[in-house]
Amino acid sequence: MSLLKRLFGGKAKQETPAETYQGFRIIVAPMPEGSKFRLAARIEKDVDGEVQVQQVIRADTFDSLEQAQEISLAKAKQVIDEQGKTLFKS
Repeated sequence: MSLLKRLFGGKAKQETPAETYQGFRIIVAPMPEGSKFRLAARIEKDVDGEVQVQQVIRADTFDSLEQAQEISLAKAKQVIDEQGKTLFKS
């Protein structure tokens, strides 16, 4: 990161590009909390021509952004494995 970005508020990118898993899109987006990062991700799927979105946010916090991203992805995959097609049912 350049000196100017550090001086004027440049931040590490917290949201990652979407990853496809079992027909769902996972966007990992840990939330900064002080000096830590809270586990968070979005799960998306196109259903009947509409993008359906489900947020995954947990109380777990991590010291590093990379660790929060890794665990957020794993947790989103676990939610998909457990709930699958019922994830977006009303």
